[in-house]
Amino acid sequence: MTTLQFDPDFCLETSRLRLRMLTQADYPAYAAIMQSSRAIPMGGPLTDREAWGMFCHCAGSWMLFGYGALMIVGKATGMDMGMVSINGGPLFTEPELGWVLFAGFEGHGYATEAAAALRDWALDVRGLPTLVSYFAPDNEKSLAVVRRLSAVEDKHAVAPDPVDLVYRYVR
Repeated sequence: MTTLQFDPDFCLETSRLRLRMLTQADYPAYAAIMQSSRAIPMGGPLTDREAWGMFCHCAGSWMLFGYGALMIVGKATGMDMGMVSINGGPLFTEPELGWVLFAGFEGHGYATEAAAALRDWALDVRGLPTLVSYFAPDNEKSLAVVRRLSAVEDKHAVAPDPVDLVYRYVR
């Protein structure tokens, strides 16, 4: 069995963003989104218990799988802007690249920039052979992001929710 190394100081950087490990202090902002109507495309709104479980999944995945969620932080402002993640385990049929931005940060390319950095790390450094993104067919914002990331729709992939679209990223 391979032992994965967990580095609590791990981060990725882009020209505008720092992607850092989650802390317990990040939970209130995460819960606010996951308990709102903005979480409908992600199976929400969630109860506090469900949101906490998903948050712990996002953070704990690093120790279990060697990938997980990162907080998106603006380098210029130091403000938390959202999260980007690779989700795995029994809740997902295969490693899934996902993102959520906090209110006021949409429309500036932050999701694309953060997702591209984590995608490239996962495929090139972590060595995953492929990633997918799942989302509802009417989620136009996510569709625009996956297209900018050069993902291709995979009509044969199995999604956790049968109505979701699946887009695939490969090296």
